[in-house]
Amino acid sequence: MTLEELKKAKVEAMKNHDKDGVSALNLVINKVMLQSIEFKAQGKEMSEADIVSVLQKAEKELIEEREAFSKAGRAESVESLDRQIETVKKFMPQLMSEEEIKAEIAKLDDKTVPSVMKHFKANFAGKVDMKLVGEVLKKF
Repeated sequence: MTLEELKKAKVEAMKNHDKDGVSALNLVINKVMLQSIEFKAQGKEMSEADIVSVLQKAEKELIEEREAFSKAGRAESVESLDRQIETVKKFMPQLMSEEEIKAEIAKLDDKTVPSVMKHFKANFAGKVDMKLVGEVLKKF
């Protein structure tokens, strides 16, 4: 996933008159651009894992906003936010399943918690739910 792909998707959403899709993509594009500026200031390049991280944060913010509107009884806003959340989810990679995580842990020589977590952060950033890795590791 790149910034250019997100911008193309936004243009497509605009052509389709999908205002919720445009809103969600505006949120993500702005966050990616801000993150990119911060990285450039530090002399780093933004990776795909960094973009996935921004997508995850945007999704979390939209979910929290949805919960607040739900508590306030604003059904129209809740429906709009549901559509925005779905738009963001379309751009997120498929996360590893519990079975895939177990198989990856089984391949490792060192199965200590810090070692396993470090391995997954280094090799599967943005492609795995670290909370799920911890849960699977406890059962291992």
